[in-house]
Amino acid sequence: MNVIHKKAWAIPEREATPEDVFWNRRSFMAGVAGGVLGLGAMAANPARALAEEDPSAGLYPVQRNKAFTLDRDVTAESASSTYNNFYEFGTSKQISKAAQALPIRPWSVVVDGLVDNPQTIDIDDMLAKMPLEERLYRHRCVEAWSMAVPWSGFPLSELVKLAGPTSDAKYLRFETFNDPKIAPGQKQGWYPWPYVEGLTLAEATNDLAFMVTGVYGKPLAKQFGAPLRLALPWKYGFKSIKSIVRISFVKERPVGLWEAIQSSEYGFWANVNPGVPHPRWSQASERLLGTSERRNTLMFNGYGEQVADLYKDLKGEALYM
Repeated sequence: MNVIHKKAWAIPEREATPEDVFWNRRSFMAGVAGGVLGLGAMAANPARALAEEDPSAGLYPVQRNKAFTLDRDVTAESASSTYNNFYEFGTSKQISKAAQALPIRPWSVVVDGLVDNPQTIDIDDMLAKMPLEERLYRHRCVEAWSMAVPWSGFPLSELVKLAGPTSDAKYLRFETFNDPKIAPGQKQGWYPWPYVEGLTLAEATNDLAFMVTGVYGKPLAKQFGAPLRLALPWKYGFKSIKSIVRISFVKERPVGLWEAIQSSEYGFWANVNPGVPHPRWSQASERLLGTSERRNTLMFNGYGEQVADLYKDLKGEALYM
């Protein structure tokens, strides 16, 4: 007799926005935006415009993995796609238009370091090799706002498997693009560009670690970090690096961009914890993007059952900043 044990994130499907309602609403809105309003809607919605130019558009929407559901509604795309941190394109949240300057083809990702199979992979070849699926994830910014997002992509563990790390590999070091000609924020010399982030190999192979290639049933919009970003739903959002061009398997722990700037506020681990405040604000509650609602912050953003064991033997580490 098979006994099915549901994951803690597998909230009853009735508590998530039903899939047919979500997609039908999008289809209806797309119809309304047609005709004479079509060009204006595309200008006002860079995410929709991106779907018209991305050669991977035909791959989406992908099948939803129903093991990953939510305890809240999906955040409206109009809210999440126009309120973004992407310091390469500016320090305000309204960088969605500026981010459209990012060229996403050609795009390749270097996988190197302590691996048996170093390689440079074209993004479209990667998409063809990987098992794409959609997951509903909570996303918690260190700035105490949150959203709920239908990410599309593949488990990071699949890329780890493809690389074949050696026994000396302990960490993954991620690096984003570096091109001040198209990203004006990268002209600011006080930031140690390019953006870098890191994970332990154990974190990278956890089932929740997800490489994102799409969102809202379309290719990933540029302001979200196209064409490839990371999603780590139990960590603060700055760990989920955008527009990745290199993944290196290394022995020494990487230092991320924000850790390099201010390690007392932005550490390596950055696990969500309502009981550990940021030095300049509380983390006890969060504002749900696109609404007036506030919610109590959940330990590990609600994913503790899946990730807490990763940290049980760590002593003297600042796990929650």
